[in-house]
Amino acid sequence: MTRVIHTGDTHIGYRQYHSPERRADFLDAFERVVADAVDADTDAVVHAGDLFHDRRPDLPDLLGVLSALRTLDDADIPFLAVVGNHESTRGGQWLDLFESMGLATRLDDEPTVIGDTAFYGLDHVPESRRDALEYEFAPHDAEVAALVSHGLFEPFPYADWDTGEVLRESTVDFDAVLLGDNHTADTAQVEGAWVTYCGSTERASASERDPRGYNLVRLGADADDGDDPVDIRRRTLETRPFVFLDVELGEGEGLDRVRDRVRERDVADAVVIVRITGDGEAIAPAAVEEFAAERGALIARVTDRREVEAETELSVSFADPDEAVRERIGDLGLSEAAREVDDVVRGDLPDSNVREEVTRRIEARFDGEDAADDGADADDEGDGDAVEDDGTDDDADGESGETPNPAGEDGQLTLGDSR
Repeated sequence: MTRVIHTGDTHIGYRQYHSPERRADFLDAFERVVADAVDADTDAVVHAGDLFHDRRPDLPDLLGVLSALRTLDDADIPFLAVVGNHESTRGGQWLDLFESMGLATRLDDEPTVIGDTAFYGLDHVPESRRDALEYEFAPHDAEVAALVSHGLFEPFPYADWDTGEVLRESTVDFDAVLLGDNHTADTAQVEGAWVTYCGSTERASASERDPRGYNLVRLGADADDGDDPVDIRRRTLETRPFVFLDVELGEGEGLDRVRDRVRERDVADAVVIVRITGDGEAIAPAAVEEFAAERGALIARVTDRREVEAETELSVSFADPDEAVRERIGDLGLSEAAREVDDVVRGDLPDSNVREEVTRRIEARFDGEDAADDGADADDEGDGDAVEDDGTDDDADGESGETPNPAGEDGQLTLGDSR
């Protein structure tokens, strides 16, 4: 029997709410997973992608990951992983660097056998490129086979990847599919295989209310004391507390009512998320956030879901609706890329082709930025691996982590796009 920790979506380096404390929380959560693996003497740690939140992690985050991987190596626990969409570069991956140091194994179409189980990997692949996938994997002679991948797979929410098709077309019969990308832990059976998401190890958005954690997976004979060779059990992690307050205001109620609700909860060192609904008075979010901070909250955010009557009238000419839209878009101050996407969406292209065309144009822009970045890196260092520090702050990094950061950010390292 093989016992592994299945984790993923650790998003190390994510400066959520522009908070350095939250950035440290994501590394802390990964270190707790590693500590649990060592304490439980598991056979391996399997990471299903998005180890980092960004493809250019800052030096402290990179060093923290290296330290955690060395802890696993000292305990003779292999770290097996695939590449997720957030951390993926156009060439060499950070996972390749860790592998070259003997600290990780990048799973692929060849089996990596741990105990009774052959592990295979499938990195994140954009939807527009999946038609070319053939799902050919080398044979194995292990008792059980598991595929590790990163993407939004059926039958789970937001899916755009057909799990049944992957299993049917694969040249290996998989008993388990260990997934990352969807931050909600869930498990289902597809085509006779157990398919599971481990969920994220820290809350990457306010919508992730459930406790964070990972999966403890047993594979092989006697995995569940029955005939099934796969047993999946959930383990929770102790992470920074989030306090969720849903406040419905009645007529005449306002800021005092919201403050009362905040007082009812222990918000010390917590992230406080307040959602306001109902018919009460208008409330300035800053007043609630300041009050929560006074009571010791690390961060407070307020969302008012109520409809607010507009105080200004919007003038629209129906003589030329397209012109009215163009004027409004001009007022929004969108980027050139956003305007290009708008042109495609509202253009003459058939609806069935819009998504593919938008994807193609965005990828073309990324390719252009990558080429410019690579040239700049080569000028600076010659080998593309640069440590850059111009003293700027990284508070501008966004929630998605998908937009390449410009060269020159504080403490960021660039992995050369060559393997």
